[in-house]
Amino acid sequence: MTITTTTHLNFRGEAREALEFYRSVFGGHLTVVAYADFGMPKDLPGADKVVFGQVTADNGFRIMAYDAPSQSPAPAAHAGTTRSQGMTLTGEKFFVSVAGETLDEVSPLWDKLADGAEVVEKFAPSAFSPGFGMLTDRFGVTWILQVTAAA
Repeated sequence: MTITTTTHLNFRGEAREALEFYRSVFGGHLTVVAYADFGMPKDLPGADKVVFGQVTADNGFRIMAYDAPSQSPAPAAHAGTTRSQGMTLTGEKFFVSVAGETLDEVSPLWDKLADGAEVVEKFAPSAFSPGFGMLTDRFGVTWILQVTAAA
């Protein structure tokens, strides 16, 4: 048996923009289906929002997202701010972790994902990796990028 885990992000109206951004970073194919595509009258507010969206890339990257319906309860406030002080301290419930085998593979992803992001820990060599970094992107998602193989 094979099990696959895919991160599924929930947004409030910016899922399409986030998915397009992630495709620009990681490459691959973008699929977006709006509520109107599932029968919601197109003249209703939110009919153009994403009910199903995903980015899939040949390199194995995959992420899903949708816009929570407006009548859904608002997401809980963040439990804390992600920051680094010699170690990572956070109240976030999750991070999205992306690992690659070489600096040449991971560094360009970092550079693109960092556009408009708050860098928590700059992408650089660490005690356990030739390249490790953490950031919170322009959509509020915290990412860890790292190189898994020795330099």
